[in-house]
Amino acid sequence: MSKIRITKQFSFETGHALYGYDGKCRNVHGHSYKLSVTVIGSPITDTSHVKLGMVIDFSDLKKIVKEEIVDQFDHATVFNKNTPHVELAKELTERGHNVILAEYQPTSENMVIDFAAKIKARIPKSITLHSLKLQETDSSFAEWYAIDN
Repeated sequence: MSKIRITKQFSFETGHALYGYDGKCRNVHGHSYKLSVTVIGSPITDTSHVKLGMVIDFSDLKKIVKEEIVDQFDHATVFNKNTPHVELAKELTERGHNVILAEYQPTSENMVIDFAAKIKARIPKSITLHSLKLQETDSSFAEWYAIDN
């Protein structure tokens, strides 16, 4: 049976700050992120299956990524939980803002690693997470490939 890759794209707005960084990104700022999620698998061949011909229903993939990534990160501010930004995070949270204290420096590279783990844990065993592309700006992005990991 042929292996097919399918991709679904998502977008969300997230703020962050890179504590200790030697450039402008040390300041709190935001991005309009674009996330492309690609899975690989064989289309369903069981003629009695309602998803006949699909690797995964795009709406099922959307549900997973929306719950694990988009709903969590959209209009949130992400800080590394081990930085002095924790005080700012506490104040923002007290004022009703959505703040995520991550286990990592919230770079695109680390975020895409985090996202891959969250998605892999939720997708059906019959398919494989092939790759993620997290675009931070029009010209900057980080990619995660299963083959590299």
